[in-house]
Amino acid sequence: MKNRTRRGIAVLASAVLVAGVTATAAPAFASVSQSVPAAAASARLTNLAHLDFLLDTATPAALPDHTTYKLDTAPAITMPWTYADARDGGTFARVGGGPLDPATGHWGQGSYNVDDIARAAVVYLRDWKQTGSAASKQKAYELLRSVAYFQTTTGPNAGNVVLWMQPDGTLNPSPVPVELPNPSDSGDSYWLARSIWAFGEGYAAFQKQDPAFASFLQQRLQLGVTALNRESLSKYGKWNIADGTRVPAWLIVDGADASAEAVLGLSAYSAAVPRDTQARTALSELSEGIAAMSSGATQSWPYGAILPWAQSRSMWHAWSSQMPAALAEASTVLKKKSLLAPAVTDSVSFTTTLLTSGGPDNAWYPTPIDTTQIAYGVDSRLQSLLAVADVGRLPGLRQVAAVAASWYFGANKSGEPVYNPATGVTFDGVQADGTVNHNSGAESTIHGLLSMLALDAHPDVKAAAQATTHITTTDGIRVVEAESAAPTTGTVVTPASAWTGESQYSGGAYLALTAGQSATIALGATDQSVARLVEPVVFQPEVVRGSGTAATSRWSIWPNAAGPATLGSLRHAVGAQGITEVPGALLPQSLRRPVPAGATSVTVVGTAGTVNLDALIVRPVVSRLVLTGAAGATTELVHSAATTRTRTVVGTAGTRSVVRSYDSHGKLVQTKSVARATSITLQAGGFAVLTGATR
Repeated sequence: MKNRTRRGIAVLASAVLVAGVTATAAPAFASVSQSVPAAAASARLTNLAHLDFLLDTATPAALPDHTTYKLDTAPAITMPWTYADARDGGTFARVGGGPLDPATGHWGQGSYNVDDIARAAVVYLRDWKQTGSAASKQKAYELLRSVAYFQTTTGPNAGNVVLWMQPDGTLNPSPVPVELPNPSDSGDSYWLARSIWAFGEGYAAFQKQDPAFASFLQQRLQLGVTALNRESLSKYGKWNIADGTRVPAWLIVDGADASAEAVLGLSAYSAAVPRDTQARTALSELSEGIAAMSSGATQSWPYGAILPWAQSRSMWHAWSSQMPAALAEASTVLKKKSLLAPAVTDSVSFTTTLLTSGGPDNAWYPTPIDTTQIAYGVDSRLQSLLAVADVGRLPGLRQVAAVAASWYFGANKSGEPVYNPATGVTFDGVQADGTVNHNSGAESTIHGLLSMLALDAHPDVKAAAQATTHITTTDGIRVVEAESAAPTTGTVVTPASAWTGESQYSGGAYLALTAGQSATIALGATDQSVARLVEPVVFQPEVVRGSGTAATSRWSIWPNAAGPATLGSLRHAVGAQGITEVPGALLPQSLRRPVPAGATSVTVVGTAGTVNLDALIVRPVVSRLVLTGAAGATTELVHSAATTRTRTVVGTAGTRSVVRSYDSHGKLVQTKSVARATSITLQAGGFAVLTGATR
């Protein structure tokens, strides 16, 4: 996904799955790959064949502000094509981004982009380190040379990076559709962050193998850090306001997500060169900003997640969500244990909630708006779980990582494998309706391979992920639209645009309730006899220093045999708008009491102002995901959202299993062998994983 701007991501998030499909035919300079026979695949999951196929070369000119290592003696540079469209017979055609101009051979965006080049370099670097492959070492070298060419070396934008290049080697700093920033090297960006990621891991790998090249990479990383210091990090220590909440002002493009990918490179580099104080300071400052985006609380939305964007309190997305991984790595390099704590909370509380609710969705804004799932999102969660597990010595998170990784092998909405180890192809994702996009562009290929490299490095996780590849039960958060209320005296409102600028109305509409108006909303059936937490999602107006008017509402269970059971009253208001797109915020709020088991609906009464109710997030106190596989293999993940210990039943008759229970910090509490459905105690905010097989 080429992350230019978050405005309109509600539309763009799905576009990654169809980009390039509009090309009516492969251009004359594109080639076609053939599937590698299954017999040729190695025992390892990692297969670089498809990424190798995506690679091509161009011969750009040496420009005053764009050049690279030994360009005078090696004028061709190597890069992956951005997209690969599926063709008949399991083949693919390489295509660029945007419309193709047949007269020039240029694309609206380009054929190559530095986002993918940088991350492809990381793939080959990690494969070389893991296997000693000379071919991967050479490809990593070539790709790092290419990343460096995109970096602007002189002038006011020195250190920043152009995003796109045409097939003939011409840089395209102002593509169509437009990127932000525009021109693409006029400010800090995701692509600057990813370049630093590649330079940092590249330096660490080549430091002793090729000192001259490593020195060049060091210079380019330092140039990138200089750009950060000129732009985002010049605001270090300053704070902005986002709808009444204090947020760090020094994150790259206001993003904990973009900053995290820079931190991955800075951590690798700083571990190798601890005396580079400028890079180490940048690492420390960015990590501090990422940690400050932790939501903290685990019983209410967003359930302990580290939020990705300072300009929205209502947004989380799976793609580019390596914030926990970055904090885990930085905590080790900087020797700051405090950085690990928010990463653990994100992994233990939020990721278990995410997995039991259907998996790594593209967009929660704040309800699951775009339930498309792509490898970038899955890999970001997997890398984070493994990094936090390794650094925090939390083996329970390795079990959760195996659950996340099983997505590649069929445990997804399609029920089909998304990665093929015989070909190295990772499909471009699973759509919300469960269909698979069988294209396989650079980003999906790269992150699929990063996941496979991680699994190959963790054989126990790899084996568990491949053992259970079918989803049999999912019982996590559900969304009930407020406009489905019956009866109601309120008014259904359909805004001109569901996108607010920083969030999105679920279902494209909301229910407006003025004082005295009411609505009864059915919660739907539950798979468990457990209480449920209900979080009304309300557009809350800005109320600052007496200006603006807060709305209020009262919630209860009605009808009820013993009379109305009060769930609580809510005040709907947020603080000053600050840096967000619009005043006010669309946010879930927590009711004081859970809805008891057996209750099927709730009633809300507006008590002051106008309550603009979008939806209800309904969350079981104990959420659950059950996966099955060949030979009767079973994995069951259960997570508690309760504030006290709670009982739940795991396992089934005829299945011999081991259940391991963990607390809210991911520490092992109990290991128990079971041979039937068995009641266990879950710690407050903790989780348990059952693994077993039918006897």
